[in-house]
Amino acid sequence: MSRKFLIDTDTASDDAVALIMALGAADVEVVAITVVCGNVPVELGVRNALYTVELCGATAPVFQGAEAPLLRAPYHSYAFHGLDGLGNMNYPPPTRTAESGHAVDALIEAIRSNPGLVLVTLGPLTNVALALERAPDIVANVDRCVVMGGVACTVGNVTPVAEFNVWADPDAARAVFLSGLPVEMVGWELSRFDSALSKSDRDEIRAFDTPLAHFALDCNRVTLEAHERLAGDPSLDLPDPVAMAVALEPEICTRRARHYVDVETESDLTRGMVVIDALDTGDQLDDWPEGGPMLSHTQKIEICWELDAGAFKKLLRRSLA
Repeated sequence: MSRKFLIDTDTASDDAVALIMALGAADVEVVAITVVCGNVPVELGVRNALYTVELCGATAPVFQGAEAPLLRAPYHSYAFHGLDGLGNMNYPPPTRTAESGHAVDALIEAIRSNPGLVLVTLGPLTNVALALERAPDIVANVDRCVVMGGVACTVGNVTPVAEFNVWADPDAARAVFLSGLPVEMVGWELSRFDSALSKSDRDEIRAFDTPLAHFALDCNRVTLEAHERLAGDPSLDLPDPVAMAVALEPEICTRRARHYVDVETESDLTRGMVVIDALDTGDQLDDWPEGGPMLSHTQKIEICWELDAGAFKKLLRRSLA
């Protein structure tokens, strides 16, 4: 029996590689791809999702969703993904168009129709927050909600404390994290260091000489250049494929734990910071005196703390070969 996945994405270069991994998994049916404003404007994200689905020879329906964050102006990440979101490769337009319905409606319908569904989010959480506001009952039908977002008590990629997806719409992230969904947070930091693709890793993938292998590297060329220019690191980190790998093969996350969390939405300095009660002080909250910790201890989510980088790369290679 195939697993049912619903993927919410702001389709740019690393999102596209994550889509390839899911669409190519033999035991996974992608019931819908919903697109949100984030890395690129939502219309461009839809185009990139459709192009990727066609490249995979797949037929998953694609739905256009929120055009802006819940309460804030949109911000796009052209510097890391190119003006087209796919490395300035200027790929031809897809032959298909998006489905007629709105992504939020598609989310609600797909989750209600597929109990036990796995929800994978690769962009800001605006679509998901809107769906939960309209239909809170869908929480019970989601088996896992794997979120590429946030950083777990370490440096961020858009500010010193925040990762882009959560920073772009912190209000939506807070709503989702505290909603009761079975969230598994796969932070940006897990795509760095041993998980990042070295030159030898990229050379091996290029040698596959398949359309998917070439696409995966070419559409990430601006990301690679930006990472090397800003961080002095010639490796390619792929946060969305890392999250998709955890969704596909949960054992790739080698250390996980459930903790109370909250998301900073008020401070300009720490906007989008995921505050994790890593010491589980909330479990002893009754013992704190009045005026103690202010973290909202209402919902625990699962944090992926460590990753099997070798297993991730093996899965990625298998998806592109």
